[in-house]
Amino acid sequence: MTDAKQRVQETFSKNAEKYVTSNTHAKGKDLALMVEWSEPNSDWISLDIATGGGHVAKTFSPHVNKVVASDLTKEMLENTASHLGEYKNISYEVADAEQLPFSDQSFDLITCRIASHHFPNPKSFIREVSRVLKQDGKFIMIDNVAPEETELADFMNTLENMRDTSHVRCLPVSEWQKLCKKYHLHVLKSRTRKKTFDFHDWVNRTVEDESTKQKVSSYLRDADPTMKDYFQIKETPEDIEAFSIDEWMVLCEKLPTT
Repeated sequence: MTDAKQRVQETFSKNAEKYVTSNTHAKGKDLALMVEWSEPNSDWISLDIATGGGHVAKTFSPHVNKVVASDLTKEMLENTASHLGEYKNISYEVADAEQLPFSDQSFDLITCRIASHHFPNPKSFIREVSRVLKQDGKFIMIDNVAPEETELADFMNTLENMRDTSHVRCLPVSEWQKLCKKYHLHVLKSRTRKKTFDFHDWVNRTVEDESTKQKVSSYLRDADPTMKDYFQIKETPEDIEAFSIDEWMVLCEKLPTT
């Protein structure tokens, strides 16, 4: 296992409960929108990759026959399973998003929400999604994305990594689009929106020591005007209050591969 994946396991095993209760992950209109866009059928078998707190699996459970909630971190899955015991059609599988332990064309629907920036090799992730997805199956992904401009993208990824060492890289939309096309995932619908974080809720989710919190705060406070404007950094003389990043939501359909 790579160092990056070990850092993911370490981070999420320590913070499993925080990702169940996090407002950013547990709430949001995007959960209902995922159902609306994908139009699931009651006989579908669905896979949620990097399920985390299980919020997507829980959302889709009433709409499909079965949901497989997968995650790289065993402790995260165990904690999530304890919270979702009443959802009898959800099963749990320890799985690497870049090397899924499932047969070809196993799923009618695959979902992945706010997770792919932790994957060291997005190409392998998308290739695996396409492999285990049935022909004409649906894939819906939501994740933080980097701006197309290199300087803005570098600022964002540096910030994320300072706060969370398991962060690998947020890709720009153009890179995701190329990967989807390469692996026969035809984009049916997409949207980009600004997502605002309460600074303290965001930083406290993964950071425990005050020195690191101050380092992250200073990075935002010392940003040049272009960065402060793009990321909508809100501050007082004493503190950082909030900032915003871009989030992309995409619905794809798997095309014939021959």
